[in-house]
This record gives sequence, structure tokens and C-alpha cells, in this order.
Amino acid sequence: MEKYLIEQPWKIVEEGFDKTKNRFSESIFSLGNGFMGLRGNFEENYSGDKMNGTYLAGVYYPDKTRVGWWKNGYPEYFAKVLNSTNWLGIEIKVDGDTLDLNDCEIKEFKRELDMKCGILYRTFIVVMPNKKEIKVNASRFVSMERNELGVISYEISILNGDGKVTVTPYLDGNVHNEDSNYDEYFWVHEGENSINDRSFVNLKTKKTEFYTNTGMSFHIYMDDSPLELPRENNQKGGFISQTVESEVKQNQSLKVVKYVSCVTSRDHEITDLTKVSNKNLEEAEKSGYTILENEHKNRWEHIWETSDVQIEGSESAQQAIRFNIFNMMQTYTGVDSRLNIGPKGFTGEKYGGSTYWDTEAYCIPFYLSTSAEDISKNLLIYRYKQLDKAIENAEKLGFTGGAALFPMVTMNGEECHNEWEITFEEIHRNGAILYGIYTYIQKTMDKDYLAQYGLEVLIAVSRFWAQRVNYSNEKKQYVMLGVTGPNEYENNVNNNWYTNKIAQWSLKYTLESIKWVKNNHKNRYQEIISKINFTSDEVKKFTEVANNMYFPEKDGIFLQQDGFLDKDIVNVDDLKPEDRPINQNWSWDRILRSSCIKQADVLQGMYFFEDQFTTEEHLKNFKFYEPLTVHESSLSPCVHGILASKLGLADKAYEMYLRTARLDLDNYNNDTEDGCHITSMAGTWMSIVHGFGGLRYKEGEMFLSPTIPNAWDSYNFKIIDKNSPISVHVNKKHVTIDAELERDIFINNKKYTIGPKEVLKVNL
Repeated sequence: MEKYLIEQPWKIVEEGFDKTKNRFSESIFSLGNGFMGLRGNFEENYSGDKMNGTYLAGVYYPDKTRVGWWKNGYPEYFAKVLNSTNWLGIEIKVDGDTLDLNDCEIKEFKRELDMKCGILYRTFIVVMPNKKEIKVNASRFVSMERNELGVISYEISILNGDGKVTVTPYLDGNVHNEDSNYDEYFWVHEGENSINDRSFVNLKTKKTEFYTNTGMSFHIYMDDSPLELPRENNQKGGFISQTVESEVKQNQSLKVVKYVSCVTSRDHEITDLTKVSNKNLEEAEKSGYTILENEHKNRWEHIWETSDVQIEGSESAQQAIRFNIFNMMQTYTGVDSRLNIGPKGFTGEKYGGSTYWDTEAYCIPFYLSTSAEDISKNLLIYRYKQLDKAIENAEKLGFTGGAALFPMVTMNGEECHNEWEITFEEIHRNGAILYGIYTYIQKTMDKDYLAQYGLEVLIAVSRFWAQRVNYSNEKKQYVMLGVTGPNEYENNVNNNWYTNKIAQWSLKYTLESIKWVKNNHKNRYQEIISKINFTSDEVKKFTEVANNMYFPEKDGIFLQQDGFLDKDIVNVDDLKPEDRPINQNWSWDRILRSSCIKQADVLQGMYFFEDQFTTEEHLKNFKFYEPLTVHESSLSPCVHGILASKLGLADKAYEMYLRTARLDLDNYNNDTEDGCHITSMAGTWMSIVHGFGGLRYKEGEMFLSPTIPNAWDSYNFKIIDKNSPISVHVNKKHVTIDAELERDIFINNKKYTIGPKEVLKVNL
């Protein structure tokens, strides 16, 4: 863990430039708008260590699987969200020397992400090798209003004399992914061209044949007055630039405003890409930087109105929760049901930028409470549209009759994860898909979703579970062999408690849903069962398996899997500091034989299905498993924090909150340089709202059981409930609720009715 960034409520601030932390900072200062995004790279040349990254949502490449030993059923590829045309570039020369912070004496440096308005600022003063002292003020944003547009303002001054400044804005399509399995370039250059001083680069992906057009235009100003300068064009093999130069007197400022358009064949006809991009640039130039900036700020203002969490008493906690919310909102906007949420968003390449079970388990609750209901519904429809692929995935592994196995990792519904212990064995993800449907309906009461989309998914997944179990003659129950649970530090185990639990729950929820659709949408029910050839014998099978599932248990402890107590049980606090994190210091053999748990496993199930267990069962299992957990998954601390809040373990709840909230800002797991942990950021929000706030939804009813950390004076969160905003304020003495519409709310299980435009105040 490292404290490198300055703590401010609305800003992430880096003062001073540490080359060894550049990749870390590039991840932290990433920007996006749901359609595209980029890491916090520099506009000017930088020859030091860096990872350039510019990404377009939904544009991917099927990178051929690389494994040492091929196994039947392996996916043929791992989908990679592609590093696309670098549009940041503005090469700067002063009296012929190229500006490069790797070669300069840095006198001042400050980088600042303003989360309130979604703008990245950077200012620095350096002495170049030719002794010219220059100052740069730069700002940029990826427009939340015009999702195909990025804008840069870059201003340079000479502080110790006059000089000639050469400015070369460019687009560079000669890009590759650092995580390419075979060091392959995934793009084909389709040409470069210019229209009215606007420049364009056209690329096409190999195999998947996504076409992209990136266009740029720029204006030059001297002390904010427009400056017309001759331009020298240069283009070759996926690269295009325009160069201008001007004499600059001491303390004058030469500014370039660069507009960028990124369009793809996902949204436009291939033959129209250049035309659309040119139009985007033309409209951006007419609007100008200030109007575009104000549009963008207004959109962020609207986002924060319904999603902000305010904390009094801890600037560190306040900054952290806003950083997490900011990244969630700039990663996924929900307007395109073809898109989902990659674990790294637009901040890096790790995990391929693909969809994981994180979406249903962690992200849907966040968007359900901070955005319109359609946003979360689109995440469910995304899975529904990929149901046929999920059935194909199961067929490849030998399942029949319409059984579906949703992928661990995917872009288009096909499984593309290629570690056998995950691909074949981490099947609990199938249950998370159904849990996402359940979560959505519990809050919205949109049960019609079951008839329209959900029931087909539920039955297909339950068919998988019914085939995946074995009947044990010894135990006289159904067992699940050869699986990996959420704790990926255990592979190929029998009867992982969580996997068995979510399989059982899935079957029961499917049976309940069948009855509801049959009773309330008879015609649609007949249409579904006819389409998928569903029979009453399957209802019997689902019932039999659900009622006879085996769960390992001893003395009130739900055992993570068969044989877990055969291990040497060692608490994490007893490990040597140099052993942490164990995934970077231990052999895999040692990890597998240890009792160390990567993330919530049994406790994940107790969190999902909390009402099935007594307080005593919760407490006993929490006190057993949490001390064994190394929290080396970003998804771990939030679940433990929510459970600790429920159990009244205030210190542990706050410890877990700080860990999840500042996971990336403080680089807890020494891996932020790969990109931020976007999907776990939803868990940070859950730690406050579901943890400290105790928010739950049951059959459309809203329940709160608020607590407040000792370190805070108060906190306030906002949620969208029945498409209307509600504000919840908690201090040491009271919870105060402000609602626009009349609403029944249960606080500590006591029912209150709040009228429209009323404020409800209840003693804690």
C-alpha cells in the first residue's frame, strides 16, 4: 500500500512526477464516456516507461489462445478490447528540441482529475536539454454529451526568452496490445486522408472486421487570439499529422485546441465513417471548446445529482467513494444493450476488457439505485441476447437439451477464458446471471421481465445444474464434483459450498418463476415451453435436485468444500509481511495447499442469501473465514464489509470499506498499473449503501438499517427509487430521508410512510 496522491473531496491530485509510478498514474487518471476511453498518457512525447491505451467499447479481437497443453473444450481465443488509434498525440519542439519529460529537469508538475466535471488537468514547468524553460497547461475530456468526441487544450509558454515552437498534432494507428498472446498487431491499415485541414485514419480489425475512423482537427491561438499558420502534412501507414510553427516571445502562450472524432462500424455504415467523423469535427469546431466543455460539465452535474455520496469527517473516504462512482459512470452509461462492463473499463488491457460475473453480482445493484431502471435492464438483456451462445458453450462440454453455461469471460456470448480451472470449473458464474435477474425484480417489481426474457434464461441455467450434479449413493444426496468456487486459490474441489448453494437457489427460483409466468402470462408461458421443449419431467428433476443438495458442514461452519478442515488452518495475520501478497510471492502449489482464501466464498453465499441464515450462523462463519482471507481479489473487501456492518463489527466494516474504496488509489495489491478495478468499485458503493446504510429491497419494499462509522460525522447517499430520487442522511443520532414521492420505508424493520416532498427523521 502506498500513499502517493493528495486527498481532496472532488479531485485526484498528483504533485511532482515520479517516473517509477507513471503506469500507476496512467491508470488513475483515465477518462471515458461509456463509448470510448483512454489511459492518462501524456499528449507530448514521452520516452520513459508507459503503457499507451485508447479503447473503443465493443471493438475487440479474438486473440488466439496460448496454453501449454490443449484440452478439449478450450476456447480458441481470448477476446481483447483493442488498443486503438492514439489520438492524444501533440509533439512539441522548442528551438528544434523535442519536449520529453523523460529528458527534462522537472521544476514543477501537477496532474489533477476533477471528478465533479470529468476533466483532466495537467501543468508543469521544465527545463529542456537546450536550457529553454517552458510551462505547459493542458486539459482534456471525453465528452459525455457527444460520445464520439474527445477534446484537448494544450498551452505552452517559454519562461526564459523567445523561441520557435513547433506543434505537430497527430493520429497514430500503429498501435498494439501489450497483452497480445503472440505479439500480433490486430489492426489492418485502411488508409489516411484529409478534408479541409481535418485528418483521418481508417483501421480495420483482423478477423472480426470492425472498421474505425479517427479524425482530428485543431485550432491555434496566441494569447487566446486565433492564429492562422501554414500546415505541413505528413501521412504514412496508419499515421497522419499536421505541423505548424510559430515564433513565441517570452511569456506569450501558444495554445492548440484539438478536436477528435472516433466512429466505428458498430454504429455506422462502413462507407459513411469518414463522412460522419468529418461532420462530428465540423460541429465541434462550430461549438468551440467552451461550449463543449459546458455541455460535458452539465452532464456530469446531472449524474452526480442522483449518484453522489457525501461523507463528513474523512476526506480520504470522501475522495475514495467519488473516485469509484466516477469510474463506474464513465465506464458504462447503459444506452447500448450490446455493451457491458469490463473489469478494467477503459483503464487498461488486463482481463481483455470482457464481461465477467462481476456485472450481475456487483454492478447491477449500483446502477439499479443510481440510474434509470432501463440501464440495469439492458445489462440483463445483454445476457438474454447471448443465451444461444451459452447453450452452445454447454454443448461443447457435453451438456444437452438446451442446458446453458454462461461464459466466465466473453464479448459476444462465447466463452473466451482459457485457464482450465476457470473455464471448465468456475461454474458458479451461471448462478450469478440468475441472481442479477432476481436483484432487478426485487427492486423494480418488474416481474413481467420474467415472461418477456427471464424465464428462458432461468430454465436453461437450471437444465445445466440438473445435469452437472451427481447423485451420491453414499450420501443419498446430489453432489457437485470438480469445481472452482469464488476462492480461486482452490481448484478442482468437490462440493464447494457456495457453488452448491447457488445451484440449489437457482433451481428453486426457476421453479417459483415458472409458476408465476404460468399463472400470469399463460400465452407467453405456452410459447416458451413450446419453443424450448420444456416438460413436467424437468420440473420434477429440478425439484428433486434442489431438495436433496449436499452441503459440507461441521459444528455450524459451512465448509468451503469437502476436506477443507484437512488443511493447516493458519490466520492471515500470522503470515510474514514478505509473503504478502501471496499471489506474487508463493508458488501455486503452496497457495493451493494453504488455507488462505482469495476472496469471499462461503461468505459470498451468505451475503447473497442472508435471510436463510440466523445471526449466530452469520457471525460464526464470518469469524472463521475472514481471518483466513487475504483479500487479493478486488471483489473481496466489499462483501466482508457489508457482512461486518450487518453483524455490528464496526471496526472490521470500516477497515474493509477503506480497503475496497482506496484499493487503486493506494495500490493495495500492487497492481494498479495494469488498470483500475472497475467492477469492484461498485462494491465500494455497496459497502456504504448496503453496508453502513443497510439498504435492502424485498418484493419492492425498501429497508434501511443505518449505522455510521466512528470516523465519520455523517454521510449522505442518493438513490433512484421508482424512478424518483430519495436522499438518505445519517449522522450520529438520526437518519433523515427526503423523498419526492410518497413512499413506505422500513427503518430497522419498522414501517414509516413519507409523503411527497416530506422529510422523515428517525432516531438511530
